[in-house]
Amino acid sequence: MEQQRCDYCFRDGWSDPQRRPVLNFMAITEDGPMFLRSINTEGEVKSKEYIRDRLCEIIEAVGPTNVVQVITDNASNCRGAGLLVQERYNHIFWTPCVVHTLNLALKSIGSATSQDDPLYDHCNWISEIAADGFRIKHFIMSHSMRLSMFNASSKLKLLAVADTRFASQVVMLKRLVQIRQALTMMVVGPKWNDYRNDNVEGARFVKEKILDDDWWNKVEYFIEFAEPIYSMIRAADTDKPCLHLTYEMWDMMIEKVKEVIYRKEGLEPHEESPFFSAVNDVLIFRWTKSSTPLHCLAHSLNPKYYTQAWISEVPGRQAPHMDQEISDERNACFRRFYPHGGPEMNELKQQFANFSLMGPGFNGFDSIEDRSLLEPKQWWGIHGNSAPALRTIALKLLGQPTSSSYSERNWSTYGMIHNTLRNRLNPARVEDLVFVHQNLRLISRKSPEYISGPSRFWDIGGDRYELFVGGADFLEQAELSLDEPELEDLLNEIEALDVD
Repeated sequence: MEQQRCDYCFRDGWSDPQRRPVLNFMAITEDGPMFLRSINTEGEVKSKEYIRDRLCEIIEAVGPTNVVQVITDNASNCRGAGLLVQERYNHIFWTPCVVHTLNLALKSIGSATSQDDPLYDHCNWISEIAADGFRIKHFIMSHSMRLSMFNASSKLKLLAVADTRFASQVVMLKRLVQIRQALTMMVVGPKWNDYRNDNVEGARFVKEKILDDDWWNKVEYFIEFAEPIYSMIRAADTDKPCLHLTYEMWDMMIEKVKEVIYRKEGLEPHEESPFFSAVNDVLIFRWTKSSTPLHCLAHSLNPKYYTQAWISEVPGRQAPHMDQEISDERNACFRRFYPHGGPEMNELKQQFANFSLMGPGFNGFDSIEDRSLLEPKQWWGIHGNSAPALRTIALKLLGQPTSSSYSERNWSTYGMIHNTLRNRLNPARVEDLVFVHQNLRLISRKSPEYISGPSRFWDIGGDRYELFVGGADFLEQAELSLDEPELEDLLNEIEALDVD
């Protein structure tokens, strides 16, 4: 990994088919993701110290100077481990996964079922329609004849969405809206009464909801205001560079949620919406817990954000160097890089001042014009020669992802290699085989044939190949996004029951 900058991620809490807890470590380099290690933690207490020690082992193996950040989910032991790593390595930052953060926000908004919950008065209707939706889905999918009736009316299939999947409520309700006409045809058709006798109450409930326009209006409203959050999940759920976009994405996402709610309630921008205030409080709380100085520094190094065109897009928008919060966090990063100050720190500050104010070295016509035209890394590669220290930092941060979710896409490889039929391998041998197997799969995903060839998405069902014929379990094991049209086409071809 020489000369390669990387961040690496690990996902805590995954278990293989034999229920053995496994920690997965992956590196993201300029050439893409690389699987590093999978550790069976059976019998271990996954304290923050234990996780810290495993992280530090990987850092030392990779080389501390090659590591920019450590991304984990938001569990307390992961957070504690990340902060301990920061204490040991001044230049390495712990960053909580943005996708997990957004998913927690959606869960908070959509799970206000207790009257003691501060969100209950404004958001309990969301948990009610989500519960109704899951009940409708289960009623149809749990009975072969009801499922057959539905399939006869719809080209789209019902989704078996696991609760642990990101934005599971949004995905499930979106599909119900898409198949609303088919559901209506099913419950008003002549065969409906023939297959309801085993659960008359359930059949009555399902029919009432499907024919209830008010219920559908609530579902569509939830999907509409949740769509900006879901869109950001999809944008961040990648190993592609997006750390430098995160700060702006959060701001724009909250603004879009506000627009939907205010339009629905018929309010002017200066008026107060109790419902939006409740949703906004959740989003701000989650952002406050997950934002780090690294987000602000990466945001500050995007040349586009200093152009008049970008600033004028939104009323009140400021360039990063004019925002007090961003400036404070950026300076905190600089102090991490140079804890003792000195000439190097002064030179770095001077270079940033020239960059942000379009001063010497950054005031040429091409340099200013290209801020809006080029990708940030390209711009720094062409126009950053006058600020070598700042350019080095910029090229590192502008290539960073912001999600650890791709480290969860492990295809159950540990369980496939070491199971009840193959249990005589020593731990070192198992780890070597997992390393080779995982990285061969990662390499194969870079080929054009993986996306468009006859064997596209060949590993989507994981190592448990029977999932392709296993019905409703398929989507719960699928490793791609929940909303991929290409995957839906593929699954239609193999006549799978679970699609998306």
